[in-house]
Amino acid sequence: MKLNTSTAFALSLASVVLLPAPAPAQNVLTDPAVRYDARHDVSLPLRDMARSARLRRRGAAKMPEPGHNLQLPKGPPGEDTVVQQFYLPTVHTTKLLAFDAVREDELNAEVPDTNGAVGSTQFVEITNFDYAVYDKATGENLLPPTATNTIFSGFGGLCENTPPGDPVVIWDKLANRWLVSYFNYSGNYALCIAVSTASDATGTYNRYEYDYGSTLPDYPKYAVWPDAYYGSTNLGAGPSEPCAYDRTAMLVGRKAAAICFTPNNVTSLLPSDLDGTTEPPKGAPNHYLQLGNTTDLLQEFDFHVDFAHPKKSTFTGPNNITVPSFAEACGVFVYYCIPQPPPGELVESLADRIMFRLAYRNFGDHEAMVVAHNVSPGSSSSAISAMRWYELRATPVGSSFALYQAGTFQNNKVSLWMGSTAMDKQGNIALGMSASGDAKDPSVWYTGRLASDPLGKMETPSVAAKGTAVETGDAQRWGDYSSMSIDPVDDCTFWYSQMYYNKKHGGRASGDWDTRIVAFKFDSCK
Repeated sequence: MKLNTSTAFALSLASVVLLPAPAPAQNVLTDPAVRYDARHDVSLPLRDMARSARLRRRGAAKMPEPGHNLQLPKGPPGEDTVVQQFYLPTVHTTKLLAFDAVREDELNAEVPDTNGAVGSTQFVEITNFDYAVYDKATGENLLPPTATNTIFSGFGGLCENTPPGDPVVIWDKLANRWLVSYFNYSGNYALCIAVSTASDATGTYNRYEYDYGSTLPDYPKYAVWPDAYYGSTNLGAGPSEPCAYDRTAMLVGRKAAAICFTPNNVTSLLPSDLDGTTEPPKGAPNHYLQLGNTTDLLQEFDFHVDFAHPKKSTFTGPNNITVPSFAEACGVFVYYCIPQPPPGELVESLADRIMFRLAYRNFGDHEAMVVAHNVSPGSSSSAISAMRWYELRATPVGSSFALYQAGTFQNNKVSLWMGSTAMDKQGNIALGMSASGDAKDPSVWYTGRLASDPLGKMETPSVAAKGTAVETGDAQRWGDYSSMSIDPVDDCTFWYSQMYYNKKHGGRASGDWDTRIVAFKFDSCK
């Protein structure tokens, strides 16, 4: 189900008029906007509020379509030189847990935006619209799927009793806390951010509302760094606004500043999220990444925040990082192209951005970041989409990031997309993804590579969840992101959360998505 040649050629020609000017040299932005929360307080325990939570009507809301990035030139980019034609031997991992979690037929919305995070004793999964907590040792459900806005019960303002869109949960490894966020989309918009007061995700939260008026803070993403919680939104489904939130204040429930920049030519930026036990160099900026303005480029930016003197904060970049050429999955202006078996519809690829998370780790002699996005496969595959992944390194620590390795992980017939990647303490990398094809029901796969494997290569994929149904009736949408996180206790176990379709819930063809949580580790990581 590739695009026909004439359509692809016409669309490529159309892209020429969108070709932007060459990327500018690095520049330093100063004088950021400083906003404060409109309100903040401390909640009652979530486990208590959940007992009296208001029920939603099924199908009451559909998630807004994310704005698409027209920045990239969409013409033929040249040969992909890092296509992996053959898998390495079977992935050297042990599966520790695998279980189904939140489902659409539990009063959720079209498009789950599935993601999760692992803490000291719990795993949290969040979707549109539910929040669920599991015992990470057994998979026992500690908090059944509960409307995420229950966290804001009794809060008032724009965050209470409004549909919670584009949810994100991350674990603060430095403070043993959870950060939970969503935007409301009632027409008068706000970002709603809650930080737990302890390591128990069912307990109390410091709650914050940041108002955006008539501008939708779309596609918010967050990361933990020693000096701030860093985030990014696409304003009005358009340009990105990177913001640093006063982490120190939010951990104790005080009024918290958000320091924000509005750089030019940025979209769907991802901040770097800290993994591992070694912090970044003292005073190091957070690193933001996006796809560049050509199909052989990543762009990295450095955000230095100063809450004591906000106007001294800076946003510097881009640091242009040349990568092997790629083509966006689907091509130009074609957003729905991933095939399913009949009667499944073609679904969204969201190939115009890098995928959540941008995982950062300090190894002492170098810093590393890993990330992935969806691209077109090489000529040996009949599939529509493959996963391009990168490891960027700064050697020595504190220097500029550059490409260390890259690969395009593909299947001959099955499309792979909407992935997420992370790295363990040994430098082993895991990559999770959705997998679907003309004869393959949408499923959940993962692969990985040992640090000793040949550069740019991944091992034979494993199936985390075998799909048994196809999507129909969800307006060709797919969850706009997934998440791979690393266990903060052993620094070895990967946790992946992703959507798929299971005929037990809705039959052979429906809009009733399911989600799967899988935990696994490389045999060599102790």
